[in-house]
Amino acid sequence: MPLMPKRVKFRKQQRGRIRGNAQRGNFVAFGEYGLQALEGGWMTARQIEAGRVAARQFVAREGKLFVRAFPDKPISKKPLETRMGKGKAEPEYWAACIKPGMVLYELTGIPREVAVQAFVRVAHKMPFRCRFVERRHV
Repeated sequence: MPLMPKRVKFRKQQRGRIRGNAQRGNFVAFGEYGLQALEGGWMTARQIEAGRVAARQFVAREGKLFVRAFPDKPISKKPLETRMGKGKAEPEYWAACIKPGMVLYELTGIPREVAVQAFVRVAHKMPFRCRFVERRHV
C-alpha cells in the first residue's frame, strides 16, 4: 500500500518550488550503503514503493532496508475535459519533495556488490538520476 500521512492539517497545498541542495538527510545515517538523488523533483508514493519492492526482491530477505523519503505533499489534478475555474481539484496522489543530495534508500547487512546491484535496479524506478554512496567512517 502506498505511503501517505495519517492526518494533515490542511488537505491541499500549493505547488511551491524546489531550490538548492539538501541540507538534511544528505548522508548515510542508518545503513552501510545508500542511494542518493543527484537531481531534484517530486517522487510519488508509488515510485517510493516500487523502489522498496525492487530492493527487497533482489536482496531476498537479507539485510535491512531503510526508506528515507516520505510522501507528505498532496498533489491535486483536475479531471480531463474540465473547464477552468470552480476551485482547486481534490488531491490525486501524495509525493515527497526531493532535493539534490538527499539519500532515498539505505541498506545494511549485505555485501557491497549485492547492494550496488540492488540499487541499480532501484535507480531505474526513480524519476531522476541517482548514485550509490557508502557510509563515511570518521
